[in-house]
Amino acid sequence: MKKILMLTLIVALMVTMLFIGTSCKEEKATTEEVTEEEVTEEEVAEETTAAGALIGVTMPTKSLQRWNQDGANIKAQLEAKGYTVDLQYAEDSVATQVSQLENQITMGAKVLIIASIDGSALGEVLKSAKEAGIATICYDRLIKETADIDYNVTFDNFQVGVLQGEYIETALGLKEGNGPFNMEIFAGSPDDNNATLFYNGELSVLQQYIDSGMLVIPSGQTDFLTVATPGWKAETAQARMDNLITANYADGTVLDVICCPNDSTAIGSIAALDNVGYGTADKPYPIITGQDADIPNTIAMIDGKQSMSVFKDTRILAEQAVAMVDAILKGGEVPVNNTTDYDNGVKIVPSFLCTPIVVTKDNYEEALIDSGYYTVDQITK
Repeated sequence: MKKILMLTLIVALMVTMLFIGTSCKEEKATTEEVTEEEVTEEEVAEETTAAGALIGVTMPTKSLQRWNQDGANIKAQLEAKGYTVDLQYAEDSVATQVSQLENQITMGAKVLIIASIDGSALGEVLKSAKEAGIATICYDRLIKETADIDYNVTFDNFQVGVLQGEYIETALGLKEGNGPFNMEIFAGSPDDNNATLFYNGELSVLQQYIDSGMLVIPSGQTDFLTVATPGWKAETAQARMDNLITANYADGTVLDVICCPNDSTAIGSIAALDNVGYGTADKPYPIITGQDADIPNTIAMIDGKQSMSVFKDTRILAEQAVAMVDAILKGGEVPVNNTTDYDNGVKIVPSFLCTPIVVTKDNYEEALIDSGYYTVDQITK
């Protein structure tokens, strides 16, 4: 009898333990299922917010090759991720750009990517964007005098000027004490914050040689506003170069360097030189700098007219802008690598800086052709 009772207790205990164990496993499995379900729901909510979201992209103009490439690259990369894109070009009209941004806000854009025409003229429309909960990204040009901008993606534009200055320094052997040489300076559009950065970067290298007399500027024109080129227009640069040649070089004075901040000012300067017979053994082209590695300028480098261009791969810039959009809409950490230097007069704008490189006739194939940026046919006359 005792044995039967003991056996009954043991069986009952085993059944109880089995039930408890099974219940714990079921509870654990249920908890895991709930946790997994909750995570999935969060991810789905984020993806739903991002999927098909409208992204407004505004570029300054179609008249410069680089902005066409920037716009096309951003649009293609955003659409590849499933976003809807409204791409607009303002043709260098601030009023048009403001109107385009207002329309994108009304359309329900979730993020605005803006390459501004006038970096100080968008305060009111950006305030409206902020009030509507729309995130904003400066694209390559810092937007100034407003707190209603969230991020900035650009190249290290001061470094662009440094690279131009260092090229001149090396090509002329200024460190070795060669000189004096005659130079003229061009700057970019005064309403573009980057123009000042390029100018300051160049002079951070060259000012010491100007001060020492190794670089002489026959026109005496060095002040930023005096040498600026409104709208970055090639025809404006050409007209100024025409005047500089007539006033300072018509007597046979040798022009050794034209410090141009970008390719449109360089191509304008080259046109002025061509008009007065440069490009011969007796009258060789001076050193001419540039930026953007545009197709006509790449051809000019191959032909020995332009010396160099600072290449800013717009595919990389577009990739970073798209990465910012992704992070903003999906709740991730927005990629930035500079939180100290881009002061727009109201706030430090968190920025991602891409790295520019120097392109010359010696490395253009590797930098531009092998990388797939251009085809051979595009730079064949």
